[in-house]
Amino acid sequence: MIKFILMDVEGTTTDIKFVKDKLFPYAYEKMNDFVTKNYAQLSESQEGSDPLSPNELTDLFRNWIKEDKKEPQLKSVQGQIWQEGYESGELKGHIYPDVPKALKEWKQKGIDLGIYSSGSVKAQKLLYKNSEAGDLTPLLSAHFDLKCGKKFEASSYRNIVKELGLEPSEILFLSDVEAELDAAKEVGLATTRVFRDEKEDSKHLSIESFSDISL
Repeated sequence: MIKFILMDVEGTTTDIKFVKDKLFPYAYEKMNDFVTKNYAQLSESQEGSDPLSPNELTDLFRNWIKEDKKEPQLKSVQGQIWQEGYESGELKGHIYPDVPKALKEWKQKGIDLGIYSSGSVKAQKLLYKNSEAGDLTPLLSAHFDLKCGKKFEASSYRNIVKELGLEPSEILFLSDVEAELDAAKEVGLATTRVFRDEKEDSKHLSIESFSDISL
């Protein structure tokens, strides 16, 4: 019996184009101003005795954005920049139309819900709190990011299982990435692949909408 549904973000609850074409460019554009305002704090976290200058640090973060680096410091900085954007109303989190209804139905059935993304927990909460469908955070009881480990590694899902205090088979993981589902299945999680665009072969059960899931 499924007691917890764990969800990826990009390509699962949220259009990957929103992240790639809206959030990343927004952080890239605002990076210089952010680094300039917060340089003292950022320089303290740099390793070594010769910290980067504001311009060098800005260039480093911008290059990481271009390369889609999963660097914890970048994720933290992006999250802070996005917070300013959400609070100003410049940003609204994209959510596929089928998602809010499904989340509410699952919650009413007594199933707990959570997110696992390479984006920081802060960034996750900002997106769902400021979504086009309104504040969805009351429906989510847990958030996981790269502090649990990389999403392609089985050990990451073992960490999540341990934290949730459930049997692996009681957790359903939804993602659009085959390798992530493979790692979760290795640990014993139930898995379902989400196809929002073109379908392809998958070793996992597959859906095109959250409404296709029957529990």
